[in-house]
Amino acid sequence: MKILLLWPKFPNTFWGFKYALPFIGKKTAFPPLGLLTVAALLPSECDKKLVDLNIQKLNGKDLYWADFIFISAMIIQKDSVNEIIKQAKKFQKKIVAGGPLFTTGYEEFLKDIDHFVLGEAEVTLPSFLEDFKKGNLKKIYKPKKFPDIRQTPIPLWELIDMKKYASMNIQSSRGCPFNCEFCDIVLLNGRVQRAKDGEQILKELDALYNRGWRGSVFFVDDNFIGNKIKLKEEILPAISKWMEEKKYPFDFNTQASINLADDRELMELMVKAGFNTVFIGVESPNEESLKECGKFQNINRNLLDSIRIVQNHGLQVQGGFIIGFDKDTPSIFDRMILFIQKSGIVTAMVGLLQAPPKTRLWERLKREKRLISQPTGSNTDCTINFVPKMNSRFLISGYKRVMSHIYSPKNYYQRLITFLKEYKPKKKRNYRLDFNHLFAFLKSIWILGIKEKERLYYWKLFFWALFRKPKLFPLVIDMAIKGFHFRKISEEYLS
Repeated sequence: MKILLLWPKFPNTFWGFKYALPFIGKKTAFPPLGLLTVAALLPSECDKKLVDLNIQKLNGKDLYWADFIFISAMIIQKDSVNEIIKQAKKFQKKIVAGGPLFTTGYEEFLKDIDHFVLGEAEVTLPSFLEDFKKGNLKKIYKPKKFPDIRQTPIPLWELIDMKKYASMNIQSSRGCPFNCEFCDIVLLNGRVQRAKDGEQILKELDALYNRGWRGSVFFVDDNFIGNKIKLKEEILPAISKWMEEKKYPFDFNTQASINLADDRELMELMVKAGFNTVFIGVESPNEESLKECGKFQNINRNLLDSIRIVQNHGLQVQGGFIIGFDKDTPSIFDRMILFIQKSGIVTAMVGLLQAPPKTRLWERLKREKRLISQPTGSNTDCTINFVPKMNSRFLISGYKRVMSHIYSPKNYYQRLITFLKEYKPKKKRNYRLDFNHLFAFLKSIWILGIKEKERLYYWKLFFWALFRKPKLFPLVIDMAIKGFHFRKISEEYLS
């Protein structure tokens, strides 16, 4: 059986880094970890080919070659999925679909997709393969339980060209103990966190290392700190030892909840293991909005103090923020701007609230007859898929003002300096300076320092960092380049 695994194209987004990637000579940010894991779950006798449409175009030769086309996708990739379906139908190929887009919204594709393998592939793909052998395939395969991911195989990395990507990724756990109203993680992966063991994670790190990867590795866990005891007693000590033995070939980043700030030991262990960045869903400076969406881990605390604690322990905080809650008042726009600038969160993803299918938010809005469309999957594209309590035009106008403010060169660079003053790395970062980094530095001088409108702020930051934070100078240039991307993306959406 010949299987063509397809990863659909992303539109230009906040996390796509379209305008930053050319600085380092990369095509896209991350490889399709889910599809690579599915490939590893397929029988060894299957011929497999993976095409990432964010790197290359889909051609007729690949489609003609395949017996089955496997597609995995997120909501934001829907437009690309529809294009793939059109092309596959021309060649009369059978399509098998899975991933978040289809798990929560397969009904929309019933006419066009031949088979759905929903949920986590470890529990549904074996049934599909067994029925294939019997010649009796069903239309839909739904999971009856969550799998034990300690049995999950190492992703089939040989199917991709790692040099095309800015970062690799790895997963040590699935599930999140929290249940935010707008989040679909509970639907997809459950509230009880399921974790791999330390030995398994080290084998996955070995797989990346042995294929020559050096650099950034993103732990894509829904909430990395969902099981603090296992992390502190098993996972992080094992990673720390491995990193020391390998002379620190990777630097790690991940996603976590704000209660990370309450555990000094955990932060110290993460930094020792090589983590330097953590994405935290801050969501809102308005506590009533946090209560509304069930973000209880964020209330009854000074969020700015919590962020500074994490920064002071050597972890850069990237933040997710949302505007459009029912409890938001007209003051939310100025409050959001002030909070973000004070926080020193350089990478601040501010989005309009969207209701993903089948989430608690979706079901509530459905009962209230406020849903108006499917979400686009991008909460930074100035769209909203329900009727908000605030006037829609006023809401979108205020949102655009927030984005225009925080990603203007003056405010972005000011926020970067605020972060650098709070950031206290506990160990010297192991920067790997190669041709790509040198090229990025020189290109930043030309584009950011001479050509583009942030040039004045670039040079002020350049010399400020060179004399006051020389050890962090590579990080400063990296953040300046990312700021250029964020500004360009914001301007695209705001126009």
